[in-house]
Amino acid sequence: MKTIAILAARLIFAAVFLMAAAFKFAGMADTASYIAAAGFPFALPLAWIAAFFELALVLAFLTGAYFSEAALLAGAYVLFLAFSFHGPSHWQGNQAEFGFFVDHFTFIAGLLFAAVHGPGNMLAVRRSAFNGTHAAA
Repeated sequence: MKTIAILAARLIFAAVFLMAAAFKFAGMADTASYIAAAGFPFALPLAWIAAFFELALVLAFLTGAYFSEAALLAGAYVLFLAFSFHGPSHWQGNQAEFGFFVDHFTFIAGLLFAAVHGPGNMLAVRRSAFNGTHAAA
C-alpha cells in the first residue's frame, strides 16, 4: 500500500505541474498578462521560465531523479505563487482569493512531506545513476 500511495502522490504532483505548464504553453500571452497584472516586469520571459520550470518538476516527479530537491523547489514556488497571485492584497476584491491562498498551503504540506520521505523504492532514478554506479530501481 505504501508503494501505491507514493506512486499515486508522484503522479498527482506531476499531473498538477503538467497541467499548469500545458496551460502556460497553450496561452503564453494570457499567462504573461496575468503575471504583468500582478506587477511583475518582463512578464513574457517569466511566463516561459515558469512553464519550463514546471516541466522540469514533472520530469523529477515522474522519474524520481532529484526528487527531494524538486519537491523543495516546488514548495518554494507554490509559496511564491500563493503570496504573489492570491495573497492578502487580493482578498479585499474577491473573498475566494483567500480560499485559493489557503489551498496552496495544503499542496506545500504535501510537497514538504514528499521532500522528506523521497520518491520511494519503485520506479525511481537514484542519484547514483547519474555518476554511473547503477540505474533505476
